[in-house]
Amino acid sequence: MQEVNQKAPKDKFFREIENVRHPNETLIKTHCAYCGMQCGMNLRVNTKTNKIIGVEPRYEWPVTVGKMCPKGVTAYQQTNHPDRILRPLIRDDASLKGTDKGFREATWDEAYDLIARKFKELQGKYGKDTLSVFSGVSMTNEKCYLTGKFARVGLQTRYIDYNGRFCMSSAAGGFLRSFGVDRGSTLPWTDIHETDCLFIAGSNTAECHPTSMFRVWNVQERGGYLIVADPRETPIARRADVHLDLRPGTDLALANGIVNLLIQNGYVDEEFVNQHTNGFEETKELVKEFTPEYTSEITGIAVEKIIRAAEIYGKAPNAVVMFARGIEQQHKGVDNVSGYTNMALVSGKIGRPKSGVATFTGQGNGQGGREHGQKSDLLPGYRKLTNPKHVEEVCQVWGITPEEMPQPGVSAYEMFELMDQKTIRGLYLLCSNPAVSAPNQNFVRKALKGLDFMVCADFYLSESAEFADVILPSVTWSEDEGTVTNIEGRIIKINKAQEPIGESKPDWQMQVELAEKLGRGKYFSHLKTARDVADEFRLASKGGYADYYGATWDKIDKQDGVFWPCRDEKDPGTPHMFLDKKFYHPDGKAKICALPYRPPAEEPDAEYPLRLTTGRVVFHYLSGNQTRRIQFLRDMCPEPYVEVHPETAAKYNIEHEEYVRLYTRRGEAEYKVKITEAIRKDTVFVPYHFGHEKSINLLTIAALDPISRMPEFKACAAQIEKLEMKKVQ
Repeated sequence: MQEVNQKAPKDKFFREIENVRHPNETLIKTHCAYCGMQCGMNLRVNTKTNKIIGVEPRYEWPVTVGKMCPKGVTAYQQTNHPDRILRPLIRDDASLKGTDKGFREATWDEAYDLIARKFKELQGKYGKDTLSVFSGVSMTNEKCYLTGKFARVGLQTRYIDYNGRFCMSSAAGGFLRSFGVDRGSTLPWTDIHETDCLFIAGSNTAECHPTSMFRVWNVQERGGYLIVADPRETPIARRADVHLDLRPGTDLALANGIVNLLIQNGYVDEEFVNQHTNGFEETKELVKEFTPEYTSEITGIAVEKIIRAAEIYGKAPNAVVMFARGIEQQHKGVDNVSGYTNMALVSGKIGRPKSGVATFTGQGNGQGGREHGQKSDLLPGYRKLTNPKHVEEVCQVWGITPEEMPQPGVSAYEMFELMDQKTIRGLYLLCSNPAVSAPNQNFVRKALKGLDFMVCADFYLSESAEFADVILPSVTWSEDEGTVTNIEGRIIKINKAQEPIGESKPDWQMQVELAEKLGRGKYFSHLKTARDVADEFRLASKGGYADYYGATWDKIDKQDGVFWPCRDEKDPGTPHMFLDKKFYHPDGKAKICALPYRPPAEEPDAEYPLRLTTGRVVFHYLSGNQTRRIQFLRDMCPEPYVEVHPETAAKYNIEHEEYVRLYTRRGEAEYKVKITEAIRKDTVFVPYHFGHEKSINLLTIAALDPISRMPEFKACAAQIEKLEMKKVQ
């Protein structure tokens, strides 16, 4: 059997089509625009027309060796899509905020002058911190870095946060607490298929990261084991050796129960625990009460499944614990991450090849985007705003004094609360669509509508852009260049395939030009190209935990990516973390965390007896602003639906494909029913990729994790009711 981490040969079909090319065609090597897999692709470009005309997989890319999903295959279609915003738009009728009406085209100078005037007026009247920046991590590292600098140096505001707060923040918090450093995977993805056991919690991997699945299947084909913890019987759960079908929001009880069994049954690596960790005795005492019976009572998982899962993981010579938003998007998401990480630390299955911990990154640059200054309390290189030494190091690069550096701000959802309170009156929004993706949408949309002035940079008119006063046309991923950091912590290069269409501009260029209009140009005017931004970004990260200084564009090309930390030009990078068993806490030891169980913030009751959980489908990405415009993807999944178990459907007299009203204490929406035995009887599921009245986040709760400030998207109490005369014809 061919080793799957080797460079795969092209099949006959692709060998043949390479001989049938457009006469003006060239191939641009790059990566997909969507999830953290960042699958390798070649964009086919007609050099005569400056248009992308197609895509091919990259078989030499070691992570996915030619694999692509439906989103990746069609990603190129977003660049020249007719819905692209081609010129700046200014809203002339403020009464139409929250709609796509009332905009007119404008010049860049008119748009910039209006933004500068309004921002200066607001800051003059209410102070610097009346402005805010809300950004995203589907941008390059260079853009993410510059956005943080633009907020703190260009706008001089403390209020910046990003949509990764709704995606990866709990993983970051858990890894920082357990290891002292946050890198989404402690080992390269090319190790995964060689392990003996995969324990995957809260990840619908086959739909959300499908190009990882060939490695998952290879583990089982080699005789290894697959354990999946998920309330739904997803495609990967159906193939699992053990499916731990837990109630939404009970992951920490399961993790504690597994750790207890590992200890009780002799699967502790005592040498590793004694020499390289702290906290074992406290954790051992706490998890004693999580017997299989007690764990089963909380989670709803059969006792024998819990025992079997612990036995498989404990006996495996090598194992990888993996997880995603299912465990992270909870008001105890950080505890969940540290709880599952405890499994690896207690058993010593970390700090070596083929074993470790990894999170499935949701956004294309979910890793790099959180490391370099978009989070409310962080600076480039994962430096902390509360650390004077860290502040001084960044100030030297930026050319400001420590006294000029704004204080930490607040998290994403808390920014909307400050907008509602009129503490924040202005917003610069880019690369994000919180009018779909944030929880408790009725409140969030009210906060956006109440802003004095809002700017949105996007390449499509998103649901959030409908609240803007000015829209700036940004470019797609294929019209600019830079780096992103993939699911493993590997820094890779995105290459420009065509020139920007219309008058669209890269976000970094907009920020440089806006800074000039705001009188802060001296801090930005030296940045003429994306590579200029990259060079400053690398310097700003130098010496931080997430040190990218040695990851030059040339080295990235030569090595097929560079794993951080990479500290200088001679450093090849760090594919495996902790091989020396040294962790990033001051004493060099990892932390085994004693974590008391807490139930979901909102438990079912007589009025709201069901548990609502949300997630992705394979055909859409995040808020759907991009994928819902691609005809094939829209045809495959044109609208959201609610999954209901047959017995639950019978109880409510609901039929398959009938429309129902789903509601919680925060809102309601109508969905078509999908009756399936793949969901728990006490749970309903709705995908979150849809906007306006179809957004499931009209119903979700904004209970926040005390550390990560992650909202609890994955668990809240809900009710369902039959609607008459609504069945699909």
